[in-house]
Amino acid sequence: MFYRESGAFQTTYAEDQRTFPLRLDRWTVWAVLALAFLVVPFVLNDYWEKSVFVPFLVWSMAALGLNILTGYCGQVSLGTGGFMAVGAYACYKLMTAFPELNIFFCVILSGGITAAVGMVFGLPSLKIKGFYLAVATLASQFFLVWLFNKVPWFYNYSASGQITAPQRMLFGVAVTGPTAPPWATYLFCLVIAVLLAMVARNLTRGRIGRSWMAIRDMDIAAEIIGVSPLKAKLSAFAVSSFYIGVAGALFFAVYLGAAEPTEAFGIDKSFLVLFMIIIGGLGSIFGSFIGAAFLTLLPVLMKNIMVSGLGWPTDLVAHLILVIIGALIVFFLIVEPHGLAQLWRIAKEKLRLWPFPH
Repeated sequence: MFYRESGAFQTTYAEDQRTFPLRLDRWTVWAVLALAFLVVPFVLNDYWEKSVFVPFLVWSMAALGLNILTGYCGQVSLGTGGFMAVGAYACYKLMTAFPELNIFFCVILSGGITAAVGMVFGLPSLKIKGFYLAVATLASQFFLVWLFNKVPWFYNYSASGQITAPQRMLFGVAVTGPTAPPWATYLFCLVIAVLLAMVARNLTRGRIGRSWMAIRDMDIAAEIIGVSPLKAKLSAFAVSSFYIGVAGALFFAVYLGAAEPTEAFGIDKSFLVLFMIIIGGLGSIFGSFIGAAFLTLLPVLMKNIMVSGLGWPTDLVAHLILVIIGALIVFFLIVEPHGLAQLWRIAKEKLRLWPFPH
């Protein structure tokens, strides 16, 4: 029977503390990874790459970063779009200033620069929290977008004010630029997403993750038992901003190819990522991915059905998508605040106890 623990015995601490204690979970993860790495690249076309897979991977990393800060550490942030802009512009400056630098290191260094900026804007969290912290991070969103618009150095004094990603090769294959094949951009984003997900999973299960959750549950009690609010909050802002910066770099360099801060990294992007973790589930790695998948696939599905199938106007369908997403957010906040990840946990518990009553 699915998820039956009978026969799944652990005899060492290492086995007991492994990421996926149940054998079926491990097999499922390996099967999904095998499908993602060995099957999808061979059947991928331009439409699926640009409309589904690459956006899903990019927004998953952004949602994962915000979930570390908000879901695990309890620090509300509305500046995700601004931090994605930091990652994008850092990647652009690195790519243009150091043409020989590997694109992988450009993306990772962009995340590091965003982490430093995030720590600066995370300093108010030491004194304020809740609604006031949300307003402070919202101010960072507007400030960063304004900064990238008004300082010509960030866009290399371009007359249009737009940044364009130059072509970069990895193992002899283009991963940025108009000639990059769909399978190469997909695999590049997939490798980074899998690596970052593994790091996030281990961070949240270790000492750092426990300090984040202690601050989230009750910061005063956490400080009494020896958790430093300074280290916990600033580390959460740093790690969260790193993930969001990497997502912003990939969003610009691999997905868009060219960007303008107001259009590409506006306040709507901050709310979109927040909606992803609300629907997917706060404080859940799996919830970050399922929330990103839900809000990436839902608009594509509705446009294919209503625009292509039923012939409805595009602007009507765009407004209808916003209405449906808003209704879903209200539904999840009322019925299941922990999102789709919690529904999956409940389903697994019922499978474990079946046919006996809960």
